[in-house]
Amino acid sequence: MRIGELIQAKRPFVSLEFFPPKEKDAWPGFFEVVERLLPVSPLFVSVTYGAGGSTHAHTLEIVSRLKTAYGLEPMAHLTCVGASREKIRGFCDALGEAGVDNVLALRGDPPRGQEQFVPDSDNFQHASDLVTFIRGAYPKLGIGVAGYPEVHPEAVSPEADLDYLVRKVSLGGDFVVTQLFFDNDVYFRFVERARAKGITVPLVPGVLPVLSLASVKRLVSLCGATLPAAFMADLERADASGGAAAVAEVGIAHARQQARDLIARGAPGVHLYTLNKSEAVLSIVSGLDL
Repeated sequence: MRIGELIQAKRPFVSLEFFPPKEKDAWPGFFEVVERLLPVSPLFVSVTYGAGGSTHAHTLEIVSRLKTAYGLEPMAHLTCVGASREKIRGFCDALGEAGVDNVLALRGDPPRGQEQFVPDSDNFQHASDLVTFIRGAYPKLGIGVAGYPEVHPEAVSPEADLDYLVRKVSLGGDFVVTQLFFDNDVYFRFVERARAKGITVPLVPGVLPVLSLASVKRLVSLCGATLPAAFMADLERADASGGAAAVAEVGIAHARQQARDLIARGAPGVHLYTLNKSEAVLSIVSGLDL
């Protein structure tokens, strides 16, 4: 079923994002995480792949297994990295054969070692190109697109960034999943601006539990998100007094409060970036009234 329709039918909800291990010998541990998270009853689950499409084939196999073996509603990430009409057709055809009904259409990050994204094809330079092609060739496929509450780091302006989101939705995006953020007011201002631009599809907030201070500092520098000063101070105090375990405790508590507040204030649901860590996700969801 198309995720856009599921979102309209069930609110509030939790959805989950996984990333596939690079090596297949790590798959048993990955699927143990999936099994531990089945009680969460996610509305859908998304599966990413590594920089440069390094786990592209794994994504296809994993979403198929999530559908057939676990009864989950999976969404495969699909990017412009290494894209061609033939590859996109092959991937979407394989999804159809596996009964997978949804993709998340993204431009993708530059391959490791590259500072800027360089398209591999004139046909697929932007996420909107993927949306256009998929909507035309696979009209029954559900399409999610990404939104940036704090503006894409390569955008020339907030207005231009929002105009680009309008374009992706108008071309066929059924719903939007946001990049991570740590201040809920940022998300709700983004929603107001998007609605004022005529975007009516669901805007699903993406929430990341901070489990490592070094990792989150690196991540926000890449995606343009902001760590609120008070939250950063809490993380640094935890790191100084108790190390990684204390940082994770603070980060999970913040994500739990974020998710609770988002739902209380009217967000359709919460998309949790799991980092393949089941205990963190279970702790966050346990604090929600669903």
